[in-house]
Amino acid sequence: MEREKFSSRLGFILISAGCAIGLGNVWRFPYITGKYGGAAFVLIYLFFLIVMGLPIMVMEFAVGRASQKSIATSFNVLEKKGSKWHIYRYFGMAGNYLLMMFYTTIGGWMLAYFVKMIKGDFKGLDAAGVEQAFGSLTTDLGTMLFWMLLVVVIGFAICSLGLQSGVERITKGMMVILLLLMIVLAVNSCLLPGGTEGLEFYLKPDFGKLTEYGLSEVIFAAMGQAFFTLSLGIGALAVFGSYIGKERKLTGEAVNILVLDTFVALTAGLIIFPACSAFGVDPGEGPGLVFVTLPNVFNNMKGGRFWGSLFFLFMTFAALSTIIAVFQNIISFAQDLWNWSLKKAVLINGVAIAILSLPCIFGMTIWSDFSILGKSILDFEDFLVSNNMLPLGSLVYLLFCVTRYGWGWKNFLKEANTGEGISFPKKIKVYLIFILPIIVLYIFVQGYISLFKSL
Repeated sequence: MEREKFSSRLGFILISAGCAIGLGNVWRFPYITGKYGGAAFVLIYLFFLIVMGLPIMVMEFAVGRASQKSIATSFNVLEKKGSKWHIYRYFGMAGNYLLMMFYTTIGGWMLAYFVKMIKGDFKGLDAAGVEQAFGSLTTDLGTMLFWMLLVVVIGFAICSLGLQSGVERITKGMMVILLLLMIVLAVNSCLLPGGTEGLEFYLKPDFGKLTEYGLSEVIFAAMGQAFFTLSLGIGALAVFGSYIGKERKLTGEAVNILVLDTFVALTAGLIIFPACSAFGVDPGEGPGLVFVTLPNVFNNMKGGRFWGSLFFLFMTFAALSTIIAVFQNIISFAQDLWNWSLKKAVLINGVAIAILSLPCIFGMTIWSDFSILGKSILDFEDFLVSNNMLPLGSLVYLLFCVTRYGWGWKNFLKEANTGEGISFPKKIKVYLIFILPIIVLYIFVQGYISLFKSL
């Protein structure tokens, strides 16, 4: 059976960017940027995005395109006879399922808030009332189940239409609307009276903040954000490499995706910081920023219900673009491994993901007393993916592509540099073999040091 291909290069770029663009860009990035000194932190982040994220992204795409398979069988196709690289596929596949076990719930929150904004549910509520609304949502088992299941059904329904007519067509439309919405929201925020202070805080480097927290902590935060924003290491991007032709070199395509991903993260800051400073609100950490702080901001803003609805529509699209991309990867496992039909792969995985997403919701409701290593079920699932699957998976792709024990440097270079566009630099081989693996391992180990410190 011939593998389906994207109908256009734009489709590949927008869908790969959609996989990378997720909630980490639009709620985590602005917060940690503010915490670690605005523009000074952004510069360090961009540096690591290029020296760490870019090479590994090219490697994932190369493995996908050369094998024409998902992570389920790509290593089997390319590895030397007798080697065991293909064992990683089970961890990579598990990473995709684990990511969706909590991401579907958060995607459901976004969709619920979009509907709440349109209905005007926050109108007339004070700050405590808005906070209570979020608390009510995250402790209501039935409501969270409904929104999670709706997100799962929407995601798999789109994937069931096929790669071109479903995933590519709908994600392309969503991504174009997402980018336009962001620009409109950012312009509106920047024009708010009192918004300039927030802009200055966000865009003017404050190198004093770097020393305030300690340079090593800031660098680790920048590395972590650069690394996790791209969803590297679990084959989520490799599968899209398997759907493209050989017309373009892979480095140029990866650069385009990086630029889009970074544009979304930076623009999210332009939406949030001026709005928060205009209404004297502290851009608080984590979920509170999006679900508690911003509804308060929209309540005080002229035309706030309209702007709030647009904002949560954009957030829903950011979540759904990742969910659809990962669902497509999960479906391709079943097709590559067991030759399942699209319909069978969609139905069985749809039921599986819905069931696997239940512990996350139970952890906030009927199992709220239960914790693992001091973390809630949602936080523990996130820790397993972010601090284990992504760095270790990236290390596997890196070593597979650059060492003679794996696919090998020459084979990787040949694949990456087939077609027109920017070539992958040969001169950085020493850096890729000896330095980058240490950086990736540092992120992995540091994650555990932070965990045990917090216990």
